[in-house]
Amino acid sequence: MIVFDLSCGGGHVFEAWFGSQADYDGQRDRGLVSCPVCGAREIGKAPMAPRIAGTGTGAGTGAGAEAGAGAVATGDAKAMMRAMMAAQAKMLSGSEDVGMRFAAEARAIHAGEAEQRVIHGRASVVEAKALVADGVPVAPLPFPVRDASRDN
Repeated sequence: MIVFDLSCGGGHVFEAWFGSQADYDGQRDRGLVSCPVCGAREIGKAPMAPRIAGTGTGAGTGAGAEAGAGAVATGDAKAMMRAMMAAQAKMLSGSEDVGMRFAAEARAIHAGEAEQRVIHGRASVVEAKALVADGVPVAPLPFPVRDASRDN
């Protein structure tokens, strides 16, 4: 596995894992890589801090050591991201994945035409904006959800 810090045209930076450089290139070229914040599919690699082994003192080594007051060190940011991913996983543990039917299911639940339940899935930006405009309570997830049907 290889980890890349990626960014979208909107300036959002996020971490993503791929099997190889070729996997990343192929997924990006097919439009499968998107920003977890805004959904943009114009993705590129963000500058990454080198991973330097520390001296054991915890001071003055690694990314963020020279960051100055008020900055978040890379290690702290990654710890926050892990905590957010854990929170998302907990939220999704009782949720039904409806895939590409998300917009239709959310509307049906909101209208009382389908069983009341917590769902998650995929919607285009246009569909999501229409749901919000129509008063359907939806919110984007901070991170992409792994498609379990693609597991080995």
